[in-house]
Amino acid sequence: MTTKQIDYCIELSRTLNFSRAAENMFVSQPTFSYQIRLLEEEIGFAVFERSGKGAALTPAGAQFVTFLSGMRQELKRAVEQGQNFSAKYKDGISISLMVREALYFLPEAMRLFSKEYPQVQIVPKFEYENGMDGFLKNETDILFALKEQTRQIPGITVHDLFESRVYLIARRDDPLASKNLITEEDLYGRTLMVGGGSPQALRAVQHRMIASGKIGYFNSPDHDTTRTNVAAGFGVCLAPGFLNDHSGEFSWIPFDCEETFSCVLCTHRDDNRASLAAFVAILKKLYKEAVAFPL
Repeated sequence: MTTKQIDYCIELSRTLNFSRAAENMFVSQPTFSYQIRLLEEEIGFAVFERSGKGAALTPAGAQFVTFLSGMRQELKRAVEQGQNFSAKYKDGISISLMVREALYFLPEAMRLFSKEYPQVQIVPKFEYENGMDGFLKNETDILFALKEQTRQIPGITVHDLFESRVYLIARRDDPLASKNLITEEDLYGRTLMVGGGSPQALRAVQHRMIASGKIGYFNSPDHDTTRTNVAAGFGVCLAPGFLNDHSGEFSWIPFDCEETFSCVLCTHRDDNRASLAAFVAILKKLYKEAVAFPL
């Protein structure tokens, strides 16, 4: 199956008309129809039903095109990334993190690194759930993680980066937003959004508060849903400081508890590139010097 055939198939699924699809792809209709037939012969089932009125997707074809479209987008991104890389860079370092906010100083680190290693590209990969799996499969070079996730994993080096504390997220017009420190008693009678893949330390705080019987709670599937509910005024939530995007949309108020999150960078022990060590060192230096920066 060629990329040309994939593009033809996707275009025909959009127009459901051989003549129009062929015109849109700048080929003759016989050539277009022949390529579609070759594709169907290769995969072993009909993607389209032909009729005098045009074409219609078969049930199997509809499912096939859905996956095909996703695969084509991934292939396009891979080609574009390869083009960017080949034009300017000789090496690359990929770093996996759950969300952009997790490493606030990443853009600054990339800028500083490019001065020292202009031919090495830093490639961020945002993987909310599968970052650890990809890292262990050597799909990425650096992983941002919590220290609790890295225990007893062989073949990696763990670099301590910073300690992050627990914050309350509330609307800016919430009465709690005027406080400098939130205590458990401040949340009595309020609704707390919980769940959403919370780290172990945060779950401990949530469970302790719910056990008081004085705080309502609402299960939320993920952090984005939680923030949407907070913005709608349905409740408040507790979150690690490293998730703060510093956009000013919400008030982030420190919460009075002992629990913190040990944020680290993981690298593969056998990756001895000087460029990799330099990039990790830059990130560590930025966080070490961020004395007054809220984490």
